[in-house]
Amino acid sequence: MPVPKRPGVVYGRTPMAERIALFATAARGTEDLLADELKELGARRIRQDRGGVRFMATLDEALMVALWSRIAMRVLYPLGAFEARGAEGLYEAAASIPWEEHLTPEHTFAVDATLKDSEHSHSGFVALKVKDAIVDRMRDTKGARPDVNTRDPDIRVVAHLARETLSLSLDLCGEPLHRRGYRVRPTPAPLKETLAAAVLRAANYTGTEGLVDPMCGSGTLLIEAGLIARRRAPGLNRDFAVERWPELGARARELLADMRADARRNERKVEVPLLGFDKDPEALEAASRNVRAARLTEEIQLAEGDATRLPPLPETGGLLVTNPPYGDRLGTGGQKGMKSFYFKLGESLRVPGWRVWVICGNPGFESAFHARPSAKRDLWNGPIACSLLGYRPPDGGSARGDTGDGSEAPLGAPRQPADVAPVRPQHEGEEEG
Repeated sequence: MPVPKRPGVVYGRTPMAERIALFATAARGTEDLLADELKELGARRIRQDRGGVRFMATLDEALMVALWSRIAMRVLYPLGAFEARGAEGLYEAAASIPWEEHLTPEHTFAVDATLKDSEHSHSGFVALKVKDAIVDRMRDTKGARPDVNTRDPDIRVVAHLARETLSLSLDLCGEPLHRRGYRVRPTPAPLKETLAAAVLRAANYTGTEGLVDPMCGSGTLLIEAGLIARRRAPGLNRDFAVERWPELGARARELLADMRADARRNERKVEVPLLGFDKDPEALEAASRNVRAARLTEEIQLAEGDATRLPPLPETGGLLVTNPPYGDRLGTGGQKGMKSFYFKLGESLRVPGWRVWVICGNPGFESAFHARPSAKRDLWNGPIACSLLGYRPPDGGSARGDTGDGSEAPLGAPRQPADVAPVRPQHEGEEEG
């Protein structure tokens, strides 16, 4: 799904003209999809890791990732990894970083911390010790300290403590990339925007075929499909933290102004139907408001409808994709009721010309749907282990994303280049935020 760009546009040399090691985070189970996307965006030396992808990029390449990545949640600039035992070890490790090279007393900052198998029980304590080290070092080297702004900092520091290893990074984007700005009305247990985009990529959706979500909820899958079909950059209407960095901010703003202008010029008209149904009027109202916020009212049509009794779909065919209830919000009936519901879905959603992709977080779905998937991958929807299942149209044809043998090709073991700092943020917490 290459990113469009005007022929002949050269963004030029920058203060970060040489490639540096970066780390893009992603929902577990989508790392290979992010790796493919980063390759399209110009990243080099790409290596998958648990919870994200390592890569090399210049400033302009990193900004292309921030602006165009649909799957990445954060883009991190690793500063280092250190052995850190106890509270004093945390402080000393953080104080060894030359923070004066990355911020000034006039800039605000915040520290986000996550833990994994750590001696400390509270991430806030780790963040506090890192914050104290930054403040003290800045006071010692610059004679003044920067202020903390947890809501909208100029510099966002990401700390991850795994056992006794403290990894420190700067976040190029600031707010996580899944916050596109269009979710003005959520529904219970919404699908994160970046995960929805990863599902569409796994299904090989390019925006050139029709798409239907029969249980659209707040509309996330539909809106992400609309952005792809419109060829609109997901980060087009937001700012990035790197635009406020002391050394790179001015150049980053200049580059991003050109990139945003190019992105707007290269949007395209949507020529395919994008249809969403839901039987819950409140969900439809939420989806309608979110579609308006995404400026996709001309591209996406919503209507009340029961997924177990779908209205006739366009004969052009396309992709039918959905995230059905996992079992806790469907009312009474327990697991038996859920299997009955999934069985009815299997009868309703198998429409000639329409391939089906389903995110299922209930182990009983696959057997109850009474169709053999042609593609399957494990992924996580926040803290919930799920399967993404792809089904060929009942009249034959490919599921466009499967390997043809009912399973995905195995991925190679992730490898890490020696010059990339071992940053391993804990993403389970992020995926719920």
